Amino acid sequence: MNTLIYNGRIINPATNVDDIGYIVVKDDKVVGLETGCTINGTELEMIIDTYDIDRPLNATGLIVSPGLIDMHVHLRDPGLTYKEDISTGSMAAAKGGFTTIVAMPNTSPVVGDVDTYDYIRSKAAAVDLVNIIQVGSVTKGMEGKELAEIDYMAQAGMIAISEDGKSVMDSGLYRRAMNIAAKRDLIVLAHCEDINLVEGGVMNKGEVSDRLGLNGISNAVENVITARDIMLAEETGARLHLCHCSTKESTFMIKDAKDKGIDVSGEACPHHFILTEDDIQSDDAMYKMNPPLRSKEDKDALLKAIHDGVIEVISTDHAPHSTEEKMRSMKEAPFGIVGLETSLPLSYTHLVEDGIITLNRLIELMSVNPAKRLKIDKGDISVGHVADIVIFDTRDRFTIDPATFASKGKNTPFTGMEVAGEVKCTIKGGKVTYAK
Repeated sequence: MNTLIYNGRIINPATNVDDIGYIVVKDDKVVGLETGCTINGTELEMIIDTYDIDRPLNATGLIVSPGLIDMHVHLRDPGLTYKEDISTGSMAAAKGGFTTIVAMPNTSPVVGDVDTYDYIRSKAAAVDLVNIIQVGSVTKGMEGKELAEIDYMAQAGMIAISEDGKSVMDSGLYRRAMNIAAKRDLIVLAHCEDINLVEGGVMNKGEVSDRLGLNGISNAVENVITARDIMLAEETGARLHLCHCSTKESTFMIKDAKDKGIDVSGEACPHHFILTEDDIQSDDAMYKMNPPLRSKEDKDALLKAIHDGVIEVISTDHAPHSTEEKMRSMKEAPFGIVGLETSLPLSYTHLVEDGIITLNRLIELMSVNPAKRLKIDKGDISVGHVADIVIFDTRDRFTIDPATFASKGKNTPFTGMEVAGEVKCTIKGGKVTYAK
């Protein structure tokens, strides 16, 4: 199938392209890209004939960019498929403009061995809607006692390890894992949480938690492990990526680490740079996520870090749960919200429209930079590269409605929010995986 995408605004930060033009896709590769022109009539027909185009897509008024890459997704498959599975998660990702997602290992069983790792890769290949990069756990069963089959999974193609959902509290064991990661050139995706400091917390510790009578989670819960992980990365030489940063202190530590030349990056999620604890008006588990929504001071620090380039990646921490689970009190409900289908419009509306960053910078944060940190050949739609492309509309506004989600999870605090940046088409390897 040969595809022509024409008259859209092509933004490809990898090659500093930002102009009206057209892209030609043959099979799974970009074979032509021209900018500074609009084509219609005879010229359009000539290009269609020249490249033997089967599928012309008129992108007038739309943005055409590299497909989005999410470094932090929970697919719940295997074992927890009532929440999500590889098929529904892939559909949600494609609908959100993602062509590559990174799946966390806290499934049932945990992805800590080659057999489970291969099961997910096989199922993902059968679904074939997005590229799924499966992460391996740091320890067996994520129990923090014995290292998982890191070497064997790396030999099978794994490129990242994580204990996401918790931290490895045994620093010596974690250092051993980081040494292996450094040797194998794996990236370590770190969920920073000192479990000994959580004390049953379900939201940010402060005036709002006190008013609602709910146990709070202090900034120290994240900060203590952030500091430890950065020090271990410096000592071992491992590549470290700090997941879902939420505190002002985390941003300071990342900047300091970068200034010292430590190979560290950080991600922020839309819920953390848009919402704060003040948005929680009642005991509503739709606002329960880990780490929790923090103070305005923390949110402002995240926005500054995004603006300044300290935070390099926007991820979702897509964490679907059943409606029944999320209808409980925050004291009993699981942590997590969905994000694959809302991340682009939320980020565009609250970062680009609000003047925090440019649209080009947003695409870097959601595509180019994740590809660089993962060391994968993505985030670039210049000639010769794989045709992973998203087409989206920044002109019209729409209202977020979880009833329309492809994900099994409907757990979002953004219901009813008006946003711009709706995805119109997602193309993975030359194949249209979503079209509105």
